[in-house]
Parts: sequence; C-alpha cells; structure tokens
Amino acid sequence: MFDPVQHLQKGDGLLIIDVQWDFCPGGLLPVPEGDRIIPVVNKWTEAALKNDIPVYFSRDWHPIAHISFKERGGDWPPHCIQDTDGAQFHPNLYMDRRILVITKGVRFDQDQNSVFDQTGFGHQLDHDGVKRLWVGGLAQDVCVLKSVLDARSSGLDVGVIREATRPIKEESGRRAIEEMIKAGATII
Repeated sequence: MFDPVQHLQKGDGLLIIDVQWDFCPGGLLPVPEGDRIIPVVNKWTEAALKNDIPVYFSRDWHPIAHISFKERGGDWPPHCIQDTDGAQFHPNLYMDRRILVITKGVRFDQDQNSVFDQTGFGHQLDHDGVKRLWVGGLAQDVCVLKSVLDARSSGLDVGVIREATRPIKEESGRRAIEEMIKAGATII
C-alpha cells in the first residue's frame, strides 16, 4: 500500500468522494468492491489529520425524486436520498470533527457530480491554502472523474489515489483514468 505520510505536505488537501452506504455493496447503487477502499481511505485520512492537512468528505444528498433518477428521466436509480440510511457515510469510514463535509446533489434542476459544482468548495480550498489535492472515493468513473477534471481546470495539482477508488464498470474506469491523466492528474 502507498504510504501517504511520505507525500503529504503543507499546501495539500485530501478529498474523499461519496463513500456512502448506497455506493457500497448492498446499497441502492453499489460500486463493485466500493467498500474495499475504506482501509486505504482511513489510512490517508488519519495521516492527513495527524499532519494538519485539511480533509474534505463529499456526499450525495438527493431530495426525493431527484432529477438524476430514472423516474425523472435521469441516468440513475434512486440513491443517497436525504436523511436515509443509504445516504449516510459508510460506518467503517474514519470520521473526525475536523473533517469538512461538502454536500452536493441537492439542486432540483440538475445533478452535481463534481464536488466543485456550485458548492463553494473551490473557495474553501483557497481559504485553506490548498494547492495540491489528493483524491479518492466513489465512483471513479463518475463523481471522482468529474471532480478531478474540475480541480485541474481550477489550477490545482491533483493526485488520484488509485487504491482508494473504484469504478462502476471496469472499462469506463480505465477511460476515466486515461482522461484524468490527460488532464494532468497524477495517478498513484
């Protein structure tokens, strides 16, 4: 396993995307082996906090009958509905009061796959002095991809922690990695 302590430094931030019940095995929109990333995510989270590196967890937090759901013409089955068990962070995920939670997917008129999409997250990173963002979470080929691309577009250096992410489908995961590399992200 890649040792985060060797690479975390002042000016870094750690972003963990959507490690919620519904995206793990047994959830409403499970990512294959999505729960297998949790030990890696926990190691990175604990190392970051120990070294005073800001940590951010994003979560989908959809209203009932969200526009992204198939019943409304979207691509996905209902998932991560506000205040349901499926929308909660996985119980094995290391939590700490110092972790800042970014909520997305709450708009009634559009989906928000990227943690940067109208959440103010970029402003928070500026405030925290983050220049390089380490990223993991679910799903590699949807929300991780969109967030990494937006981070690169905003001028951040990005490191994607490969062991800390899983795709919905292997082929789209491979394409997502290629797209992130093409955008200038480093895959470790």
